[in-house]
Amino acid sequence: MHQNERFYDTIARFYDAENATYDDDLALYEALLDDLGRENALVVGCGTGRVLLALARLGCRVTGLDLSAPMLARVERHLDEQPDLRDRVTLVHGDARAMPVEGRFRLITVPFNTFMHFLEQADQLAVLRACRRLLADDGLLVLDLPNATDAYGAQDEDGLLVLERTFFEPESGRQVMQQSVSAIDRAAQRLNVTWIYDELDEAGIIRRTLAPLELRYIFPAEADLLLDAAGLTVLELYGDYDQGPFESGAPRMIVLAERSAEAPK
Repeated sequence: MHQNERFYDTIARFYDAENATYDDDLALYEALLDDLGRENALVVGCGTGRVLLALARLGCRVTGLDLSAPMLARVERHLDEQPDLRDRVTLVHGDARAMPVEGRFRLITVPFNTFMHFLEQADQLAVLRACRRLLADDGLLVLDLPNATDAYGAQDEDGLLVLERTFFEPESGRQVMQQSVSAIDRAAQRLNVTWIYDELDEAGIIRRTLAPLELRYIFPAEADLLLDAAGLTVLELYGDYDQGPFESGAPRMIVLAERSAEAPK
């Protein structure tokens, strides 16, 4: 098993707590649903349900796919707390490369950095081809990625210990300090990061959890070629969640694509 497959099983409760208040991308999805209609959506790599549940709250019937059972268990907990959403949500435990999901969707999103988890081109194509299969003829695919060009142009800070944030983890009742140590392999387009979670327990003892993760950067021309090979066509390329232009200095690379007339290559 690759370390990425173990990563979210290890940090599910931390991930849920640290991302609980992040909502920068939600206005974009609401705007897209206003155009597409709120018939149905698929969230590939739904995690603990941040985007998934937001779409459900907007009145959309939404399916969430994730490889991590502990992450999906967190979604179930949230649904127990928000039972009015349960009829709109379907959860599927599985691998996005095989995409064990049925139906056709008006909106498919691979949200915040999720597509970076697919490290090999064959895996990326498998995911995109599966998304094409499930995308309605008038549907929209969204890939939300960081702007890799800026990451490559940034000063090399490999090996530095960075304090990311502190947050309260409600399950344990403890304050958690999250740090990271990362390195970029620019030739391989890989980001290797170890997340460090330090919890101070009731006895004053720090309990540390280490969670390594490997991600792959994707550039705009590369994304265009991958989508074309998967039978998809780029409609828009945004640099932020306000649908600003993708350019140098933009924080994100948000790709909007539709099914092309030609079958996957």
